[in-house]
Amino acid sequence: MTDASTPRPDTKTVAIEREFRHPPEKLWRALTQPHLLSEWLMQTDFRPELGATSRFTAAWGEVACEVLEIEPQRRLVTTWVGLGIDTTITWTLTETATGTRLRMEQSGFRRDQGRAYGGARANWPNHFDRLDACLDSLA
Repeated sequence: MTDASTPRPDTKTVAIEREFRHPPEKLWRALTQPHLLSEWLMQTDFRPELGATSRFTAAWGEVACEVLEIEPQRRLVTTWVGLGIDTTITWTLTETATGTRLRMEQSGFRRDQGRAYGGARANWPNHFDRLDACLDSLA
């Protein structure tokens, strides 16, 4: 896991990159199909369509999402708004010789949002672990 500042000095970004032993098509399914997202991330009604809006819900609350960019099996950009945060999540998939490198960046945390930023830094690696287990269970 790495975290770096965005070009704007008043915000922070959480970035995680991991190699998975699965092809981009399989990761794309897990990133865009609601029943799979619910297995490793949160309950959702997500639709992988430009401009589509959805909700992600968990015991701690709810965030709203809008699809800003979509390039199947390569890149997905969404908003992530709720509980006082207004961030953007960018998923980038890069095929490798042994699978896929997945990079997730959640950008836009204000400097006064230390708790939300810390929570994202702590929780995204756990989500990636659950994503890996979800991928292993898929045919």
